[in-house]
Amino acid sequence: MINKRRLIKLTRQLIRINSENPPGNEKRIARFLRGYLQGLGLRAKIYEFKKGRSNLVATLAAAGRKKSLLVTPHLDTVPSGRNWSLDPFSATIKKSRIYGLGATDCKGNLAAAVEALNSLLEEKRVLDYNLILAATADEECGSVLGLLPLLKKGILHPDAALVLDADDFNIIVAQKGLAQIKVKIEGRRAHAAYPWRGVNAIDKAVDIIRRIRSHKFSYRRNKYLKGPTVNVGTIKGGDKVNIVADWCEFELDFRFLPRMSAGSILRQVKNIIRKYTKKYRLEIEGLQQSYSISPVHPLALHLKKAMRKLKIEPVVQGSEGATVITFFHQRGIPAVATGFGGAGCAHMSDEFVDAGRLYKGAQVLEEFLKESLWKG
Repeated sequence: MINKRRLIKLTRQLIRINSENPPGNEKRIARFLRGYLQGLGLRAKIYEFKKGRSNLVATLAAAGRKKSLLVTPHLDTVPSGRNWSLDPFSATIKKSRIYGLGATDCKGNLAAAVEALNSLLEEKRVLDYNLILAATADEECGSVLGLLPLLKKGILHPDAALVLDADDFNIIVAQKGLAQIKVKIEGRRAHAAYPWRGVNAIDKAVDIIRRIRSHKFSYRRNKYLKGPTVNVGTIKGGDKVNIVADWCEFELDFRFLPRMSAGSILRQVKNIIRKYTKKYRLEIEGLQQSYSISPVHPLALHLKKAMRKLKIEPVVQGSEGATVITFFHQRGIPAVATGFGGAGCAHMSDEFVDAGRLYKGAQVLEEFLKESLWKG
């Protein structure tokens, strides 16, 4: 049985451990969790792909060779910022809300997963599959020191995965792809009093951005997602106000739908740029493919069943933002995401999670884990 008092205590303990990324250091929180899980009798091991960037993997093994289910929240948080009215590491409780950095994203989910494991062990529940918990590093900066190398090196090779990184008990079955690129434009320097003697790279960049933003990318609608988007995240250029700028660079963030190709998007962007200049460089800073899974896949159906048992009406949705479910898709591993945080709380000042909903979430997770995906 899920112990609410223990769950709240663990959530607060996790919040009080600083794991901001950047700068990135999950060592302390991973070691705390390793000790906690070993105290429950679980095998738990830390993997690092850079000093201090710790990932924790624990296994509740079934007898014999069995299928495996991975449950994976993450350890890191975004930086706290300056606009908190409370200490972001205080884990203050007010009117059933637990306030603190990572309360929703993702330490509440992490605590719920650990408490569900604890409850299963207390009940001496025998699972007919191997249950793996991977609490990973570096999710907030692309997972290059976390889930990606764990999968690439074969440390994790589950038959299915449940990602705990969502809000309000939503079941995520579709996700937009992500392409983040930096464009560097080269101009020709001149005195600002004689602009015709130079080529202003900022002017070129403005024209290119305007054209990219008005470009109509071809796509098929998805019932769980809005249309594709592009955001100009940064722009900088030039050295001084009285000099024709001979350089400018800007960053673009594309979010695209399933069945759209990241390669096609990049080719279209290059074609647009070439209409304005041949002197440019394009750097890919981030790339994740889009993802979708059938809403009647056993992962989704089992989650719905567990939620309804706890009197929660499940909502199947898509994710406009990037989560790690796409990394499983690339390896043919079915995955869905869910979570129990507060909608709109992730990455905000005075982030919180509702203790009652977190308790209900841990109960849902326990019910989900009790029933095998591979029966029959």
